[in-house]
Amino acid sequence: MGFINNAEASIATDAARKARATGQSILVYKFIEANTASKSTAPIQGMAEQIQAVEAEGWRLDQMAAAEGKALTGERVALVCLFRAA
Repeated sequence: MGFINNAEASIATDAARKARATGQSILVYKFIEANTASKSTAPIQGMAEQIQAVEAEGWRLDQMAAAEGKALTGERVALVCLFRAA
């Protein structure tokens, strides 16, 4: 996992940890694809690692939705994930 993906996983871990500490039972988190050049079927760069980082903090991925959009940085995929406290 590259530097950016490590940083994103760290941010997701912190958010998951804080949500647990405040007693939340549901966490909704948006992950944005790091790779903007991929146009083929393939693993989404860094997503599995980020989801695993949240699950390692005691959350279980319950539902997920994907959206694709164009911003100033080009086409990207966003995953909106609903986690429940495990």
